[in-house]
Formats: sequence, C-alpha cells, structure tokens
Amino acid sequence: MSANRNVLRGALFDQLSSASRIAEVSAPVGSGKTTLLRSWIETSGLTDRTAYVSVSGQARDPQRFWLAVVDALRTTTAGSALVGPLHAAPDLDGWAVVEQVLSDLGTLRDRTWLILDDLHELAGTQTLRQLRLLILRAPAELRFVLATRHDLRLGLHRLRLDGEVTEIRASSLHFTLEETSALFEAAGVHMSENAVGLLHRRTEGWAAGLRLAALSLAGHPDPERFAAEFSGSERTVADYLLAEVLEQQPEQVRTLLLRTSVLDRMNGSLADLLTSGSDGEQILLNLEQAGAFVLAVDPQRSWFRYHRLFADLLQHELRRTESARLPALHAAASGWYGANGYTVEAVRHAQAAQRWDDAVHLLSDHWTELYLDGQAGTIQNLLAGFPASAATANAELAVLMAAADLEHGSPQKAERWLALAAGRAGTTPPDRRGHFEVMCTILRLRLARRCGDLSAVAEEVERLLAAVENAETVRPDVDDGLRAMALISLGAAEVSAMRFEGANRHLEQGIALARQISRPYLELAGLAYDAQRAVTRSYTAGAERSSQAIDLARKHGWSDKPLTAIAWSVHADALLHQGRWAEAESSLDLAQRCLRPEVNPVAAVNLRYVRASLALALGEHEAALVIFQEVEQLSSTLVTPHVLQPMVRTCMLHALIRLGKTQSVEQALAEMAPDVRASTPIRTAEAALRLAQADPQGARDLLPSPAADARPGTPPIWAVAASVLEALACDALDLTDEADRALEQALGSAAPDQILFPILLHPVSDLLKRLTAKGTAHHALIREILARLDGDGSATPTATGTVTSAHIREPLSDSEMRVLRYLPTNLSAPEIAAELSLSVNTIRTHTRHVYEKLGAHSRSEAVALARFHGLVANAPSLGGARQQADVN
Repeated sequence: MSANRNVLRGALFDQLSSASRIAEVSAPVGSGKTTLLRSWIETSGLTDRTAYVSVSGQARDPQRFWLAVVDALRTTTAGSALVGPLHAAPDLDGWAVVEQVLSDLGTLRDRTWLILDDLHELAGTQTLRQLRLLILRAPAELRFVLATRHDLRLGLHRLRLDGEVTEIRASSLHFTLEETSALFEAAGVHMSENAVGLLHRRTEGWAAGLRLAALSLAGHPDPERFAAEFSGSERTVADYLLAEVLEQQPEQVRTLLLRTSVLDRMNGSLADLLTSGSDGEQILLNLEQAGAFVLAVDPQRSWFRYHRLFADLLQHELRRTESARLPALHAAASGWYGANGYTVEAVRHAQAAQRWDDAVHLLSDHWTELYLDGQAGTIQNLLAGFPASAATANAELAVLMAAADLEHGSPQKAERWLALAAGRAGTTPPDRRGHFEVMCTILRLRLARRCGDLSAVAEEVERLLAAVENAETVRPDVDDGLRAMALISLGAAEVSAMRFEGANRHLEQGIALARQISRPYLELAGLAYDAQRAVTRSYTAGAERSSQAIDLARKHGWSDKPLTAIAWSVHADALLHQGRWAEAESSLDLAQRCLRPEVNPVAAVNLRYVRASLALALGEHEAALVIFQEVEQLSSTLVTPHVLQPMVRTCMLHALIRLGKTQSVEQALAEMAPDVRASTPIRTAEAALRLAQADPQGARDLLPSPAADARPGTPPIWAVAASVLEALACDALDLTDEADRALEQALGSAAPDQILFPILLHPVSDLLKRLTAKGTAHHALIREILARLDGDGSATPTATGTVTSAHIREPLSDSEMRVLRYLPTNLSAPEIAAELSLSVNTIRTHTRHVYEKLGAHSRSEAVALARFHGLVANAPSLGGARQQADVN
C-alpha cells in the first residue's frame, strides 16, 4: 500500500522549496509531517542536496544527535566535499561540533537543506541550544526544515521579523477532500464520495487518522459502515484505530506489530526472528508506505521504527495479551543484535530479559572496542542497567566497574573492584578465563600509567601483547586496536621516564597502526604523547607535533577532550620557551578547561609546570613558587620520576632567587644528593644564585663548559642558559670580550629552535645592545628579543580588524563561553538573555568580563579575538553576515 507516497501536495511543496532560511513544520502527532517531507524531497529531486535526521529518543543524547547531523550533511553533494567526518568520543562536546560544522560550511555555495524531524525530542536539552546557535550563524545557502509536534523556544523571532521563517502549521497539513480521495484511491480502497466526505469531516483531514483508516479499509467488508463509525477525540481515535487495525489485519501482521514493539528499531530479519515468519521486510515496507505510524530511519528504508504513540499502545497490548512471552522476545532480540555486531542493543535486550550473565559477557567482550571508539559514556549507561548484586557476583562485571571508576578519577575504588574480581576469578567459566585475564591486564596497565610506574607499565604491556597473540583469548577484530593501545601506553610512560629512544619507536608504531585500522582517537593519543617526546628535544618539533594532534581533534570535534589538553599543554610549553608568552597562555587556558589531575596526574604535571614557568617569565614569582610546589607534590605521587623533575627543581630555585630567598636556595642545594646537585640544570640555578650574591667568579666556576653542554642528548636549552649566565658573570668581572663571546654563543645555540626563554628571563638588554653595536651574526634575533623585552607581547587588532597576535588574560568561565558563542550573531543583549534564560544584567556582566579577558573594547573586536584563538568558528564567506551591535 503506497497511499500517502503518491499523493502530491503541490502547495506545501512550493512553500518548502521557496522558504528563505527556515521552514518550521509544527503540528501534533499524526499530522503527516514526516511523510510530507519525504515526499517533497523525492518529488522535487532534492535527494542529493538534503541531509535528513530523524531525532529519535536515543538522539536526545548529544553525541548521537551531532554524529547523525554530521553524517547526514556528508551524504549531500556539497557536504561530502566540505564537512569532515565526526567520530564518537568520550564526552563529545556539542558546542565544539557546532563550531567545526560552521567552519566546514563557511564556503558553502550550493543550496543545501538540513531536515530535522521530530525535533520536539530535544525539548529542554542543551543540544537544542547548540542547534539554535548553528541556525543563527549558519551560511545563507544552508536551509533548515524543522519538524516538531509543538513549538519550541528556538529564538527565531528576529528571523521571523526579517521574513526568513516559513511556518507550516497543523491546519496547513490537513488533507483536503481531493487529497483524501486521492489517498484512498492510491491505497486501493474504493468508496462512495459520501463515505470519503464523511471520513474527511470526521478526521478533519488528520493525516494519521486517514492513513490508518485507509490501512484498515483494505479488504474491509463494509467500508461505508466503517466510515460512519469512525469518530472521537485524538486519544479516543488512537485507541479505536489501534483496536480496529489489529483486529482487521491478518494474524501475521498483527503478530509482527505486537512482538516487534519491544524494539526501538527493527528490520525484516529481526521481525522474522521474533515472529517466526518470512515476510517481515515486506510487511514493514507496506506499513511504512501506508504511513501507519511506521517510519523508515535510513535512506535505504531497511530499518524502521514505530511512532512513539503507536509503540506505546502496541506494547500495552502485548503486555495484556502475551506478557509471558516478553523475556523470550528480548532474549531473541539480544541474540540477533549480538550476532550482527550491534553490541549496545544486544546488551540492553539481555538486561531487559534479565539474562545478566549474557549481558555481562556481551559488554565484557566488546568494552575495549567501545572504549577505543570513544564510547565511554555509552559503557557507563549500560553498566547502570545492572543490579547492584550482579557486580559483586560476577568477576568480569567487577572489572568493568573498576574501569568505570578509573575513568571518573577514582583509582582507589578501581583497585577495590579489581581485588574483588581477582578474588572471584575462579568463578569465571574456563572458556572465558583468558579473556578475563586480558581485561585485568588492560586495567592494571591503565592504573600503572596513571601513577607513572614505568616498570609496571612495561610488564603489563608485555602481558597484553602476549595475550593478543593468543587468538583464543582476544577477538581478532580488536587485536590491532589492543596492540596500538599497548604501544602508545608504553611510549607515553617512557616519555615521562626519559626513555626517549624506546618512546620514539613505540609511539611511531602505535600511531601507524592506529591509522592503519582507522582508529582516530587512538591516533590522537599517540600524537599527543609523541608531542611530549618531541618537545624535550626541540620546541619547534614539539609545536608541530602538538599542532597535528590539535588539528586532528578539531576535525573530529574533540577539542575539549583530555587527550587534546595534553597536546595544548605541549603547545604551550613550546611557545613559552620560544618566548611567545601570550600565545602560550592562551594554549594553557584551553588545556586547563578539560584536564582533571585526578584522572591523569602525569599530564597534570606537564600542564602545571608550564603554568608555573609562565608565571616566572611574567615576573609573578610568588605565584610561580606556589604552583611549582604543587607540581612537586603532584610529582611525588608518581612511581617513576617525571621527565620534568629537573626543570621543576631548577625553576623553583630561580623563583626563590628572584624573591630574595637566597637562604632557602642554599638550604635546598645542601639537601640535594651530590649527583642531583652536579646536574647541569641545578648548576645553572646555583650560578644564578652566586650572581645574585655578587659572586660572579663563583658563578663562572659552577657553569659547565660549552663542550659539556654540547654532549649528545643534552637539551639545547641548558647550553643557552649556561652561556647567558656566563655572559652576565663575565660582564660583572669586566671581561667584556668574553661576555660578548658568551652571549654570541647563547644566541647561536638559541637561534635554530628559537629558545628565547633563558635569554628573556635574565637582564641582558644592555649586553645585547652592546653586542649589536660591536657586531653580531644575529641582528634579527636580537631585534626580536629586545622588542619582546620592551613590550608585553600582546597584540591588538589592526585597523581592518585582523588580529596579528593576542593575549587571553584569564580563562573564560563556562557561563562566559556560552555568551561568547552568541556574540557573532546579530542578537541584542535582551535577546541573548532570553536565549540563555538569564537576566539582561547578567548577560552584560558576562559580556564585560569576556571583553576584559580577551583584551577587547567592542563586540566586533571580541569576536575577532575569539576567532583568532579558535574559541568560535570563523565567519562564513557567504550568507550576508551582519555587523554585530555592542551589547550594552
């Protein structure tokens, strides 16, 4: 039956095609919104230019929704060329996805439609706010069609006033008498004009009522009587039609409707399984074509779902008539989903059938794969579906609980769960003990990485790689993912423990394997940790590698993820030591928003070290000392000494020297082990102390020789620092020529990698000017250093509004970020307040803080600076962008 698909609704099609920016189709359930939109796409030849997203109940999850939107846009001709792919990731950030989509579509020139059906499912969610922002800032060639059961607070009033919203209400969707007659003719139902008119009047053109009536009338012995008895309110009609449809349908169709109602979505194979039939796909296609509350959820029309109202009624009837069959239906569905690779659905149906061991085994078998695909949040939701008693009784479930607690930053709880699992290991079936050991190994590996225990990491990696080689213990399709994870984990631990040769080899292998198996989240991890390795040898290489990781994260909408924070920290470290302090601070702010020390203390050491070093560079010596002390305390929780430990100790001494606490420095030096005190970093700090104590000769005696600094493996920053201190000591001893030679040596060591931090940290302006007058091979570098010493390094917008450099003075709060995202729109302060459900005064306060933190003086300048820092997407090249008015 293809009734509604063959009914042309020309007037409505014209309204949709001619809509300026937005077509809003708002009408109650059963009004024919979905059928109208699908028919319009097909009839108008817009299939290749339309992205269609059906917002099911599951799509209320922001991650699922934005994944569906990006995937749909990529199916269009224009979107396939412009929109980058998006992959699932833990805590995928919808705001970042919006910015990425806006950036990708900035050059959109071909008319493209994005249809969002059942948008009411997003009511009251943050996802709806993110969508509003996308609509407000989208390029003009991206048109939106929004289908919803009821009006939503979408903040479109300004667009309505500008005539950019076309509204199609329930009354417009009502079938005319002629359309009703055409619908019944297409369904093969022949009735008198009087009966058609009666049904049309009784339903008032209600689309679902007419379609269900047409479905029920097919083969009805007395269509005239049916038409006469069809009446009542919407709920009454729904109940009546349900009973009438079920009673009038063949047993095969009735059985399919009832038994498949336990599914969120179904296809022909699933329907056949639950009904022991063979025509499930054709029945579902017939029902979908008839518009009988059965909707196709994919372009190929192979998967279907029931309208929520219809599903609820069917489930109620199923419980009334076949409640004893429910566990078996859920168990059968679980088996089918599991066999066909739909792990999440398989676990949920096993839980619904209360087959707890099956549910545990399914989740246990696939949890690593889900995690590597960035679905940690999904794992958490599935774990919540188990009763509390199940976790204490099942060793595999206890390991999963341990992994979840570790993900939340609770290692002590994780270790207790792991101990419980070990105690119950004997209860694991013999054929699953190998898999159980792999799970425990992965968890022990993660715990070892968290506390920086290199030997334990190496041991667990060896065990994991050995287990992967045993095909009986690990699923073949995740073998390579586990290998990549093991290699990257080992490489990351080796970086923190200064085992750089092994780290380089293992990270390169892990990254290559991640790319080979298309695991971009694993690749991001490898790049982030490899950036940490690279920056210890070259700040330029570290900046380049961290930029690669950041670009990959932006491409997939992972800019606010902890792994990306690691890359931002490395980027800040490189910029800091190259003297680009304002840019370093901006990168630090981005890193600090999404890195929790309790989850990853090793990465937190990196971040806080850079923050403390920046404070030292800016002359905030007290603050620097406090943060360095925090870094020392955090480092003490790690088993293997962190690679930054020498730098941390050295910078702490420099902070104390600048605070005049020379006695504290002497005491700290006296308490150090001889080999530590003899190290190059500490000797440079002690030389700085002697200079502060007016003992330049003592400083010279402490400094290592240039030959020692040039030894393979010695970071070049120490050569720069030692030469700068040598220059200052010689100058104090009136050894001018030697001072000039030492400073020239410092510049020569600094130039290849732009290592300016040691030079900017010490008072060498006069020496640099003297060297310039005397003659040097580094005139350009000296000019740059003097310019930085004379200014604060922050940049301002040019006359054209282009930002050449920038300085975020303080991280923006979450509330300030929400306001910032609306500044590129043309909404006024009261309108933004209405969007965010805040007072106008609060909006103005947040806006003022945004201006202050960005160093801006106007709304347009704030937007320009925000775009420079990547906080909001760049403006589209087309779309009639308006000048933003100041929020005042």
